[in-house]
Amino acid sequence: MQVKKKAVLGQISDMDLRLLRVFRAVVDCGGMAAAELELNIGTSTVSRHIKDLETRLGLTLCRRGRGGFALTPEGHKIYEQTTALLAATDAFRSGVDEIHQRMGGALHVAMFDKTASNPAAHIAQAIALFSRQAPDVALNLHVGTLTAIERGVLDGQYQIGIIPGHRSSDALEYARLFDETMLLYGGADHPLMDADPQTLDWDSLRAYPFAGLGYHSPNMEISQQVRLTRKATGFDQEAIATLILSGQFLGFLPDHYAESFVRAGQMRAIQPTLFHYACQFFAITRRSPQPARATRAFQDCLAKAHTAAQ
Repeated sequence: MQVKKKAVLGQISDMDLRLLRVFRAVVDCGGMAAAELELNIGTSTVSRHIKDLETRLGLTLCRRGRGGFALTPEGHKIYEQTTALLAATDAFRSGVDEIHQRMGGALHVAMFDKTASNPAAHIAQAIALFSRQAPDVALNLHVGTLTAIERGVLDGQYQIGIIPGHRSSDALEYARLFDETMLLYGGADHPLMDADPQTLDWDSLRAYPFAGLGYHSPNMEISQQVRLTRKATGFDQEAIATLILSGQFLGFLPDHYAESFVRAGQMRAIQPTLFHYACQFFAITRRSPQPARATRAFQDCLAKAHTAAQ
């Protein structure tokens, strides 16, 4: 007769949820020492919590040592399940608050990098409005790549995302907020710095190495459309700027973000009347289930802040 195995975890307790939140923070921060400030507890306590969780689950979740922090295959799976579970828990709390007609709990908002310096972006003003309307809501502001934000909104990790538009999903709602101008830049030592701008066109750019973003985005679309010669890849605007500053690559950057490098003489926009494109930024939320009251309030604040600025 086959003996049925007893479930290792059993019922999930409040302590289990606490341990899972610690585990998620460690993974998101990239290690236990890095998570110390995020969690406001000592590294030794973080380590003990992870060990307790591994014992509770009967699994080894991560490797730590001189080689650094790394998830095991089982750890990757548990992290995915943890993200889904904690998102569902937060959604339940928001649902209870909705029944009581109050705004509380936590609101997670994720925004694309390097938007704070855009004069057309009024996210800070929206936050100020929201904080006055919902003082009991703990606002968590994240920065991520376009695809990571989309995925986070879809799986419930974030309630609102702020991203450049590049493709639409039937599972998401989109509300336009502001625009951004992308210009093509070269470093101070790039060969094109001495070229006559009037002799340049999209075809002539293919002779020079290009640095582009490594995920689906307007940046990737335009570079593929005009067949630029990609020789380097970055995964955020900071990486693209660094590649441009090397003098070896051309790359697109938001004009507001590149401004400080231009003033310092470290890079220059190349024929901006021709080599440019525009990005439209949107606030995204899940279509289903219906957003909680705090999410809707933040959406309204974003709309008011950007409408008032027009």
